[in-house]
Amino acid sequence: MNEKDVVVIGGGPGGYVAAIHAAHLGAKVALVEKDKLGGTCLNRGCIPTKALVRSAEVLREAKRASDFGLEIPVVNVNFPEIMARKSNVVDKLVSGVEQLMKSNKISVYRGTGRILSPQLVRVNDEEIAAKKIIIATGSETTLLPIPGLDLPGVLTTDDILELKELPESLVVIGGSHVGVEFASIFNELGTKVTIVKRRPLRLEPVDEEIGRRFAQTLSRRGIEVKIGAAVKAIKQNGALLKVVWDTPEGEQGVEGQMVLMATGRQPFTEGLELSELGIRMDGRAIVVNEYLETNVDGVYAIGDVLGKSMLAHVASYEGEVAAENALGHPRKVDYRAVPSVVYTYPEVAGVGITEVEANDSGIPYKVSKFPFLACGRAVAMDETTGIVKMICNAEDGRVLGVHIMGPHADELIAEGVLAIQLGATARDIAHTIHAHPTLPEAVHETAMGQLEGSIHFQRV
Repeated sequence: MNEKDVVVIGGGPGGYVAAIHAAHLGAKVALVEKDKLGGTCLNRGCIPTKALVRSAEVLREAKRASDFGLEIPVVNVNFPEIMARKSNVVDKLVSGVEQLMKSNKISVYRGTGRILSPQLVRVNDEEIAAKKIIIATGSETTLLPIPGLDLPGVLTTDDILELKELPESLVVIGGSHVGVEFASIFNELGTKVTIVKRRPLRLEPVDEEIGRRFAQTLSRRGIEVKIGAAVKAIKQNGALLKVVWDTPEGEQGVEGQMVLMATGRQPFTEGLELSELGIRMDGRAIVVNEYLETNVDGVYAIGDVLGKSMLAHVASYEGEVAAENALGHPRKVDYRAVPSVVYTYPEVAGVGITEVEANDSGIPYKVSKFPFLACGRAVAMDETTGIVKMICNAEDGRVLGVHIMGPHADELIAEGVLAIQLGATARDIAHTIHAHPTLPEAVHETAMGQLEGSIHFQRV
């Protein structure tokens, strides 16, 4: 029988990071994965969608070439080539993870892991003795329990990444980050997109004002949003699909060639035999303490299976923490500064508390904002839609939240994440020299707005 210090079940961004970090700490590690290494994020989520986002960005820039004094007579969308590039990006990164397993001497077992005891894992017909176990089995798509899900053209977020042809029209059910990202991508590629949602589109946990501002940009880009639609069925209507819901005035609906179910995800623990182990659950989610350990000694859990922040970067962070705890290096999880990014156009990102949360908490706070319209680099890029919003403690100036809508918000948010993690103040940021002309100057100016005032923007 093989014996390992740590057995990690699940090879996604939580599991494979946990395995590598444990190996770095000197442990003998086994990683169990039933599918491709990299999990949902690398194979069917974060990475392939960002490859598509990049294609959409290049297309948008090409269409606007004349605004920059360039002439590109014809710009065509070659959808099969776009999808092929996406697959190549994924394959390259999956291969990289596989190489990391080899270089770190991590034993990879292909199959579904079943936990026989806190010290024993079975994969197919093999058994692995484990001093510690880390569960990182991720999540699966949640579908609405409505008629019509089995109709041709009704897609999950996995299915849409395998399309061979670009749909003429697409109805997106749900306004999750993933749903809005796909809506933005396919709208940019030329598909007529409609988002159908029960509640107003807010992009939580990003600040509510930022979410409202973003929602207002959708109609200008040709994306229709139907709010107050509690979808009850999907019907075949000739060559099209019709998504229907009830209203006080009667049944309403919207048609599309295809329908995307972007209605969220739920923890996945199938086959682990957790009930036999006596592991405490909260519905489908595994319950852990601040060290990411379950109620069963020596068994840890990380990532989407916890049912909390279903983000790849959170799973990776938890993987590092769980690996350290499993190997006798106590470390508590710290969720003070978790960034959230939506890869739309314009991009949206946030970290820390929102203005509503600050108001509800009773904390004395101050809000400052700076528009990209007043940022020199943004003007030169002709990317001036959006703002940086900062929420600080009114008494000591500590940064409590940063929320951004605008160019490269996904990268700009890192300064806010670091500020919150280190307990920095607006004055700390304002007194830090930022290169000119750059987009981070917008964060600098927002911090100055917490003090004597922004240099390049004066609110009347």
